[in-house]
Amino acid sequence: MCLITSNCFCAVENCWAKLSTASPKRPVWEIGESQEAVLVGLPHICQVKMHFCISLLLSLALAFCPASSMPPPDTVGINEEWKDIPDINKDLREGDIVVPNRRNAILGNQYRWNISIPYELSVNLSLNYKGVILRAFEQFRLKSCIDFKPRAAENISYISVESRDGCWTYIGRAFAGAQTLSIGDGCGIKAFIEHLFLHALGFLHEHTRYDRDDYVTINFKNIITGYSVIFIFFFFILYDYYSVMHYDKNALSNGNGSTIITKYPEFEDVIGQLLGMSEYDVIKLNKLYKCNSSISFLDHCSFDDASLCQMSVCSAADYGWQRVKSVSGINVTDHTYLGKDQNGTSFFMHFSTKARNQGDASRLESKKTTPKRYCKVQCLQFYYYHSGHVSDQLNIWIQEYQNEADSRGTLRLMDQITEPPGNYWKLHHVPLNANKTFRVVFEARKGAGNSSGGFSLDDINISETECPHTWQIRDFEKVLNNSVSGTLMFSPLFYSSDGYRFQAGLSVYQNYLSIFVRLVSGVYDDQLQWPCPWRQITFQMLDQNAHIQKRMSSEKSFTTDPSLIHSNVSVWDHPRKTGTRVIIGNETIYVGRFVGYQYAIMKEDLTKREFIKGGDIIFLFTLQDISELLQKNSLPCPKVTVKNFNISFNAAFKQGPCATSDCLGIFCTSSTSYVNLLVVCFHLVLNW
Repeated sequence: MCLITSNCFCAVENCWAKLSTASPKRPVWEIGESQEAVLVGLPHICQVKMHFCISLLLSLALAFCPASSMPPPDTVGINEEWKDIPDINKDLREGDIVVPNRRNAILGNQYRWNISIPYELSVNLSLNYKGVILRAFEQFRLKSCIDFKPRAAENISYISVESRDGCWTYIGRAFAGAQTLSIGDGCGIKAFIEHLFLHALGFLHEHTRYDRDDYVTINFKNIITGYSVIFIFFFFILYDYYSVMHYDKNALSNGNGSTIITKYPEFEDVIGQLLGMSEYDVIKLNKLYKCNSSISFLDHCSFDDASLCQMSVCSAADYGWQRVKSVSGINVTDHTYLGKDQNGTSFFMHFSTKARNQGDASRLESKKTTPKRYCKVQCLQFYYYHSGHVSDQLNIWIQEYQNEADSRGTLRLMDQITEPPGNYWKLHHVPLNANKTFRVVFEARKGAGNSSGGFSLDDINISETECPHTWQIRDFEKVLNNSVSGTLMFSPLFYSSDGYRFQAGLSVYQNYLSIFVRLVSGVYDDQLQWPCPWRQITFQMLDQNAHIQKRMSSEKSFTTDPSLIHSNVSVWDHPRKTGTRVIIGNETIYVGRFVGYQYAIMKEDLTKREFIKGGDIIFLFTLQDISELLQKNSLPCPKVTVKNFNISFNAAFKQGPCATSDCLGIFCTSSTSYVNLLVVCFHLVLNW
C-alpha cells in the first residue's frame, strides 16, 4: 500500500514536471469537504491522474498503512508568508531602526526605560499579533527583570505598538511621549517581536558591533545600494552568532551573493535565527538593566551540583532518593546531557522500588519559593524515567505556608503518576496555584508488584507561567529516516482550560514538517460558544535545554476567527455540526478541519538546537482565549485546572526525617529511632 502511495505521488509529480512550462508555479495541497486531496494549480490531465490515485488510496489506506501518508483531511492552510526583517523592510532606509533627528549615545541612562515599561496596543493590530506580542512579553518576564504594563493615564512616555508598513522601532527611549514600534504584515512572530523590543530597550544589531570583523566578513559589494549604513560599527560585548539581533547571511542582498560571511563556516546557517532571544542576548539585557532576578522564573535543578539546589531528601523507607550517575540493571543515564559527552559530571535523582516493601516511600522536597506575580499561576515541569512496576506511584504535592510562623504548612496533592513503565525520559507538566510561599514535594512510593527499577527525576523547572499540553513523539529520528513523504501523525486529544477539545496533526515531508490543529467534539460542547471565537492556538517545537531560561524553541500561532468559511463550511463551528465522524481508541467523536502551517518547520532546522533529544521530539500546545484583546491591552489571569484526588496525607509521611545534601549518605528510615539518629549525628560532630 505504501509503495502504491509513493508511485501515485511520483506519477503526479512527473506529470506536473512535464507541463511545468505551462504551469510554472508549484501546486499546493488543498483538501475539500469531499475529503479528496487536490493539488491547486495542477494541470487538468494531472488532476485526472490524481483523482484516480486518491480514490484508490482512500479505499486502501486504513487496511494497509500503519500511518497515513496523505495530507491531513479537510486542511485549511495559513497563507501568511514569513520573510526576514530586512526583506520586509526593503523600503526603509535604516532597516528596522528609526533614527531621530539627533544621534546620541544609546547606552546613557536617559535613553533607558525603567524596568516596568508602559505599552499600548493599537486597534489596527490584528488580534493574533496582539496575542503573539503578549507571548513575547512573557519571554522577557521569564528571562529578565523587564516587565511590560498596559499604559496608565500618568505614563507620559510609552511604547505604542502599531501595525504600519514593515517591522521597525527606535533605539532606546528616544524621546518623551508615544514611541512607535511597528509590527506590520509578516512581522507577527515571536522572534521578530523580541528583536524589535530589544531595539527599543537599547540594543543594536549584533553584526554592527566593534569587533565584528573578527567573526564575520561584510560583503559591501553585495549589499543593496544605500543600505551599507546598517553595517556600521557600534560597541557591545560577547559576539553571539545565535543572537536574535543578528541578520542572516543573505540580509539585504542585491542578488549577487551573501552579504555576511561567518569566519567559522559552521555558523553560516546559524546567524539570523528566527527562534528568539539567545542566552547571551539575555545576559546582555540583564547587565544593561542591572537585573538580578526575573519576573516569572522561580526555580531550576538538574542535580549536577552536589548541593541539590537546596533540596532535601526525606525518607520513611530503608533507602530514599539518591543522586546517581546511573542505575544498576537499567539503561538510564542523566537527561541533562542525554546524547552528549557527560564527562562524569552529570547526575539525576533515583528512587528504587526494587526489593522494597509495599508502601515504602521517600520524598524529595524543593526549597521554599514565593510567588511574585499578581496572577497566582505556576507551572512545574520535569523529566521522569519510570522503570518500576505499574503499581508504583510518583505523587507530586505542594506544601504551602500561611506565614513565617507556619512551620508545618498545608499539603495538597497536585498530580499522581502511576502507569506502566516506559523506560525513557518523559516530559511532564503539573499546573500549580499556590498563593503563598510553598515548596514542591516529589513522593515516590513502592506499589504492590515486583519491580526491577523505580522512578528517576531530572531537569526540574518551576515558573509563574501557564502549563501547556505536551505531545512527545518517541523515536522521531526513525520517523524522519524511514517514513514515506507525507506521513501523518496524530497527537493525543487535549482540552483547553475553558473546555474546547482539540487535536494536532504532524505531516512529515522530504524537506519540511507541516503542523495542523483541529477542533474535536467533547463533553463540554453544550456549554461553549460556537463557532469557536478568538482562541489563539500556539504550537511550540521545544528546545529541550535543561534550563527553561536558556531555551530557544520554535513557535508559531494563529487565532480562530468565527467568521472563517472554507468550502462553504464554517471552519470553527461545532464539530458535530460540520465535522467528520471518526473512532479514536474506543470513542466515537467528530473532528473538524485541520488548520495550520504547511511549511511549519524546515528539516534542516531540527539540528540547530536540542529539538531532538534521546531520539524524541516534543511539541507543546496551548489554546487560549484572547478575545479581551479586542477591547483591552492585556488579558485576565489564566484559569488553572487542578486535579482532585481523594487521598489523605499519611501521618508517617509527615514525620519522616529529612537529610540535606550535606548528609545524603545517611538516609533516615522508618526503623531508625530518633535516639539512634541523635547518636549518629553526635558521632559525626565528634569526628568533624
